[in-house]
Amino acid sequence: MIIRKKENWFKMLFVWHGSVLPRLLPRLTLLFVLSVAVVFFHGRILSFKVPLNPTPLTLFGFVLALFLGFRNNVSYDRFWEARKLWGGLLNTTRSLARQAVTLYGSSGGKTESNALIRLLIACTYSLKHQLRSTDPEADLRERLSSDDFNFISASRYRPIMITKLMGDWIVRARSAEKIDYIQQMRMDENLDKLTEIVGGCERIISTPIPYSYRVLLHRTVYLYCFLLPFGLVDSLQWLTPFIVVFIAYTFVAFEAIADEIEQPFGTESNDLALNEMCLMIEGTLLELAGNRITEIKVRKSGTID
Repeated sequence: MIIRKKENWFKMLFVWHGSVLPRLLPRLTLLFVLSVAVVFFHGRILSFKVPLNPTPLTLFGFVLALFLGFRNNVSYDRFWEARKLWGGLLNTTRSLARQAVTLYGSSGGKTESNALIRLLIACTYSLKHQLRSTDPEADLRERLSSDDFNFISASRYRPIMITKLMGDWIVRARSAEKIDYIQQMRMDENLDKLTEIVGGCERIISTPIPYSYRVLLHRTVYLYCFLLPFGLVDSLQWLTPFIVVFIAYTFVAFEAIADEIEQPFGTESNDLALNEMCLMIEGTLLELAGNRITEIKVRKSGTID
């Protein structure tokens, strides 16, 4: 995800990095060339003219804008749900870490409470890698013991298996009488919330928007854009290519943004900043454990997370 400071309105007009314009330039260029050709050959080839005026295009464009708005809302709902799930992940891991430190660590078991905190951090990183289909070995090896790492690395659904290790930790704490039954139930409730968050993220990543719906909207957008020059050439003449490209940029960019945020866990410019979130969760959990971070990775504004 692109993380940048807010800029004034004039600079926003020329933002290039992080916008969808670089991806759309070939398509917009093709539309511009087509529009120039339509204007140049208008009425010259055997006096041929496509009998099309702006009226049906105006009505059709209004309906298409409604469909694009609906498509964008569906994609943004998925993006916002993913953001809420990771916000819930931050809160739940904080609660579990606080419970471990206050209920277990206060009894002189700092090593044991740190073991749960390491599992929480490892669960966060393993979830990020699972959603992005990347290799979690380096992050997990750094944050897990050798036995836990060997157990988790052989698993397919690593975040869920880490929650099993956290459940085992709670059972051992209860058996050692470091926590009572009510405290165990409270921690189990937070562990259930953690499992629900993982399941919610898996639901988003495994349930894309129906493909036929995307294809229909995609075809309609480009058919409309390629018909525009024929409907505007009579009234706009040589202004047609510029107006067509401007209108097409609006419609095509909406579709491109909706496609990009439909799967919010990727590494594209407008996806969630999962690396930043993992660092924040790790930092706050270590601080709860009394291990202040002396060096935090700071990313430059405008870089992709």
